[in-house]
Amino acid sequence: MKKSIPPAVASACIWALLVAPVMAATPAHDVQAGRYRIEPGHTQITFSLLHLGFTPYSGMFSGISGTLQLDPAHLSASRLDVSVPVSSLYTPSDRLTGELQGADWFDAGRYPNATFTSTSVVPAGAENATITGNLTLHGVTRPVMLHAHYVGAGVNPMDKAYTVGFAATATIRRSDFGIRTYVPMVGDDVTLTIAGAFEKQD
Repeated sequence: MKKSIPPAVASACIWALLVAPVMAATPAHDVQAGRYRIEPGHTQITFSLLHLGFTPYSGMFSGISGTLQLDPAHLSASRLDVSVPVSSLYTPSDRLTGELQGADWFDAGRYPNATFTSTSVVPAGAENATITGNLTLHGVTRPVMLHAHYVGAGVNPMDKAYTVGFAATATIRRSDFGIRTYVPMVGDDVTLTIAGAFEKQD
């Protein structure tokens, strides 16, 4: 008996065939230099911390904006500026989301944005870099180190924009930024996992 392929699976296969040759094969050193802008629809920051010593618990920020001045030939000359709306914070619990945006935690009304401005970019092999910069969160500015990995680049077949993508991780202590509620019952160390898509502007 001949089995039909579900439409969703067929669409995913077609999408992979279209995108993979365009986006995945570009070596990091062949990425186009220039000024890039964050594409917010495919850029997100996930945070994770230990909850009561039982399980890690995660949430997400979206609606992120910013720019990247990228020079693959002289990566140390690159510069990254990012702004994150705290009100975009999301967790699986509506109640918890509201609490985290409130005064005892991120206090989104008083501190509506978190920002990151790079101060140095140090290559670590062909596709990795350490990005050091100043993170301002909850009204406090501290140095933070991002471990970034190049994912791919090419023309996005959907909107025809030349796009470059990176993944990055970092670990911060929330108490360093004045967010101390329930420490140590709720973990102080916060892992950040970042997916960044950037569209070329010139």
